[in-house]
Amino acid sequence: MKTINYRELRRRFELDGAAKTVEHLSEALDNGELKADDFSIRDLAEGLVPDGGQWLRELDPRNGNLGTSLLEDGTSTFLNITGKVIESKILESYNNEVFAVSKLVSTIPTRLDGEKIPGAASLPDSATVIQPGEAYPTVGFGDDYIETPSTTKRGLIVPVTKEAVFFDRTHLILSRAAEVGETLALNKEKRILDVVLGVTNTYNSNGTVLNTYSSASTPWKNLLAANSLEDWTNIDAAENLLGSITDPTTNEPILIEPNVLLVMPAKRHVAHRLLRASEISYNDTSTSGMSAISNPFAKYALVSSRLAYRRLIASGLTDALAADVWFLGNFKKAFAYMENWPITVTQSAAGSEADFTQDIVVRYKASERGTPAVINPRYVAKCTG
Repeated sequence: MKTINYRELRRRFELDGAAKTVEHLSEALDNGELKADDFSIRDLAEGLVPDGGQWLRELDPRNGNLGTSLLEDGTSTFLNITGKVIESKILESYNNEVFAVSKLVSTIPTRLDGEKIPGAASLPDSATVIQPGEAYPTVGFGDDYIETPSTTKRGLIVPVTKEAVFFDRTHLILSRAAEVGETLALNKEKRILDVVLGVTNTYNSNGTVLNTYSSASTPWKNLLAANSLEDWTNIDAAENLLGSITDPTTNEPILIEPNVLLVMPAKRHVAHRLLRASEISYNDTSTSGMSAISNPFAKYALVSSRLAYRRLIASGLTDALAADVWFLGNFKKAFAYMENWPITVTQSAAGSEADFTQDIVVRYKASERGTPAVINPRYVAKCTG
């Protein structure tokens, strides 16, 4: 691990100036050349705060006053780099691969607290025929619409105290930053999972809230019971179910290209075996024997989620029933996270009230605002045992 000490920080600061130092170190953190753990909060202060060594000595608790406020010119470099280090640690935890289902759904930026999204008016196939001299038909927006839920804001604050700088409690500060990123990501993953799993039903079509998964023939059927994932025929049944779903306006089949198989941990190895097999065997009625073909399911990405299993248990399912739930479809077309803003880290002003009352040098606030929404449930099938 490459550690950036205060002498190198001071040299960069004196040679490149404040703006370039912030730019270079920020780029190194962004591209992975440096990690948050390569920095020391105390070294950052000593290297980047004017008369940093003197300021640190004034932080000695034996002085009785825990130092002076960071109000001098040039301290913005220390605050900005410290903020970038903390932001890097927050994002590292927030983007952890364990939160896999959040990455399956689309992210739709929005400036609204809940949207009313009109559906494109479907044209019958005959409308594409244009006679000589006739005008081209125009695709407009129909009367159908969906409404997405209100967005919610979530956030936490990481404080940097004078004691933390003086005693160089970098590890403690970065641990708190990692917890902030993990907590916000976990909360987002749970909310998305509840919508994807059908635990929370928020699909609002034309003013009516409907269940995401339905076993009835109308308005769609995308829930298949008694289809525990055991062999290739169960995946085939889910594919056929998706293939039978039609557009409610034109009654034409919806062009669904499933690309993800989502399973609970108990079925992870079964799913892996089914998707990674080189071929599948079946009874060939034409020859009254067994035939084999290349595995048509190898194209699917496999996702297994322990959090999904726990959310199903929390919803009231028994262990056995929860373990047998699985999904097949195109999740990015079915679900979205309506995002007002992504996770964002902002910095408090130096010399705030918290500096005087709590000896907090600076605070960094991480927040995000959004909500999961069902865009079109017809693109995912849910199967149970």
